[in-house]
Amino acid sequence: MTVRVRIAPSPTGSPHVGTAYIALFNYCFAKSQGGSFIVRIEDTDQERSDPKYEQMIMDALRWTGLSWDEGPDIGGPHGPYRQSERTSIYRQHAETLLAKGHAYHCFCTPDTLQAIRAVRFSQGLSTGYDGRCARLTAEEVLRRLREGEDHIIRMLVPEQGACVIHDPLRGEVTFDYSVIDHQVLLKSDGFPTYHLANVVDDHLMGITHVIRGEEWLPSLPKHLLLYQYFEWDAPVVYHLPLLRNEDKSKLSKRKNPTSILYYRDLGIIPEALLNFLGLMAYSMPGEREVFQLEEMVAGFDIKRMSLSGPVFDLQKLSWVNQQHLAQLTADELMKRLIDWKLNPEYMAQLMPMVAKRMHRLGDFMELCDFVFYSDVKVEAEDMVPKNRDQDGTRDMLQMFVWELEKVIDFHEEAIEQAFKTVAQIENWSLREITQAVRIAVTGKVVAPPLFGVMAVIGSDVCRNRLMHAIQLLAPLGKKKLAKLQEHYEKNRIS
Repeated sequence: MTVRVRIAPSPTGSPHVGTAYIALFNYCFAKSQGGSFIVRIEDTDQERSDPKYEQMIMDALRWTGLSWDEGPDIGGPHGPYRQSERTSIYRQHAETLLAKGHAYHCFCTPDTLQAIRAVRFSQGLSTGYDGRCARLTAEEVLRRLREGEDHIIRMLVPEQGACVIHDPLRGEVTFDYSVIDHQVLLKSDGFPTYHLANVVDDHLMGITHVIRGEEWLPSLPKHLLLYQYFEWDAPVVYHLPLLRNEDKSKLSKRKNPTSILYYRDLGIIPEALLNFLGLMAYSMPGEREVFQLEEMVAGFDIKRMSLSGPVFDLQKLSWVNQQHLAQLTADELMKRLIDWKLNPEYMAQLMPMVAKRMHRLGDFMELCDFVFYSDVKVEAEDMVPKNRDQDGTRDMLQMFVWELEKVIDFHEEAIEQAFKTVAQIENWSLREITQAVRIAVTGKVVAPPLFGVMAVIGSDVCRNRLMHAIQLLAPLGKKKLAKLQEHYEKNRIS
């Protein structure tokens, strides 16, 4: 058997370090076995998916040094490798499940589903769908389909019994079918959910082993049912521990930078990032902490994986990066610096902003030092405009972060529009917002034109500096954050 593994990122945002983490172990497992590593893009979320995010993900993975044997950019014998280009395949397989009696049409409206959840919750039951449309007669279903009534396709789940899962890393895990929802397989727009597309694609692409995050463990009973319904052999499935914040919560951009691009822009080199991610859930022979990707592949043994919750320690990452930098020759280090930011293309973006502000060439570094720093020094009181307070400034900056998250093309015009949107929501002047953001992003009261500066620094670094400033002003608790986000979304739409 030829080992075939895959990663399947969704192009709905900036490339996440969790994607590189999962990709690393898939890559090492495949290459250590002489197998193939595949990239598949799961872009069936039509509202949130964007081709530009896809390109960012591919570029980020390529920067890490991981290469793939098949994918949307290079093709392969099992394409297409974008799920949005495979919708007819999923419809055919949904029809197969309907014909076999393993799926059914569901006509329940959102209001009906909400009412069902409320009733089941009051009865102390799981809040999943109660399967009422599975009990409709064939004649009733046909009539409603002929009348063009909106519907989805759901998977039928046994009412009794249990699914026993064997994960080679975790042993046996049991799930009662009574707590497994009648999963939606095909949405009303004809696009599949993750669960149907994932199983169909893994089978048709010959995936032999699935290595993914532990958040998918509760979904495995649904996937195994689908393999059973289609009469296919299921792959071997491993669930890796999630990356954690210091408080052991799931790694989130609210508490830690999560974008691969952030670490690239910060000056972390790809070998160090992969080394660090490897340490998160794997122990090298001799407990070595500094190693190259090739060394990890050469002796890779999936049995050496650890299931303890790995903490994403930025100080540890910095130490690992320093170890790798120290191994470079002077010429190699110079090349890394040039590739990073000391190159004509990057410098050309800075020059128009500082050219008329310089009295001597030496002024350049003082004017632009914040572009090259990992962090900037910020005083909370400097960010607060006159007649504003710290809590209000914090809230405004948080909304500005949310607004920047919606900007895919991070250029001056889009950044300026984000300022205007937040100004309208909060009834702040652009001058007030600019003061707070300038200090948070550059650490300077006076700096080159802010929109241009932010475009050069990049979205990920800007947002993470803003998040640091928010924590400095006054941390937001979960309830306050939720209330603030509700206010932001409501007023942004209106």
